[in-house]
Amino acid sequence: MSGLQGLAQENIWFDKSRYDEAEKRFYEGENGIPQTSQSQNASKSEDQSELVSRLKSLELDNKNLHKVVDDLRAVLSKLETRMAVLEKSQAPASKTVTVTKAAPVQKPKVEKHNGADDDDDDIDLFGSDEEDEEAERIKAERVKEYAQRKAKKPALIAKSSILLDVKPWDDETDMSKLEECVRSIQMDGLLWGASKLVPVGYGIKKLQISCVVEDDKVGTDILEEEITKFEDYVQSVDIAAFNKI
Repeated sequence: MSGLQGLAQENIWFDKSRYDEAEKRFYEGENGIPQTSQSQNASKSEDQSELVSRLKSLELDNKNLHKVVDDLRAVLSKLETRMAVLEKSQAPASKTVTVTKAAPVQKPKVEKHNGADDDDDDIDLFGSDEEDEEAERIKAERVKEYAQRKAKKPALIAKSSILLDVKPWDDETDMSKLEECVRSIQMDGLLWGASKLVPVGYGIKKLQISCVVEDDKVGTDILEEEITKFEDYVQSVDIAAFNKI
């Protein structure tokens, strides 16, 4: 690259076309050939100057590219050096971890014998039994604490919201007394809500009453059965809406 750059900086190569043109005009004059117009020479000179400027621009770009390549090589060299240092530093740590994990596996098995060897068998060089007992004790304490915390939390009670349509026999039925009879039904897990009279037709109105029940304690069948016991006032009971809470 240094040799090509030295040749590129020689101005004689840029002026060679001028020398060739002068030589061509000389021989044309000797042979009686008319010379080209000045406009053509001017256009050629402009083309030559444009070519020269492009070559200089390419040369500058080439220098910049070389600089970028050198910078990238320097960065790559630094990265390779850092990676080598990291690999050397991590190698001893990984070996230490492997030895630590393999130590319990390589624990020698000692058979008990009568006599003086019994004293040696009582010595535990690794202390694994005590560590196991301590770990089991800590685990039991944590399980006990978790069970106590779980027992303190209130259990989730499944509830439902029910809207009942209680229909009387006719328009002469006392609706106030009918509602009083319905609300007189009391059960564990039953809570009566709002109520209203809804016209049915021919002057007859039905009692529409809402309630909230615990699913495990009160069922819709039991509720309907209790309401229909007031047969002097109640003709039928229908479930208008049923929603889980």
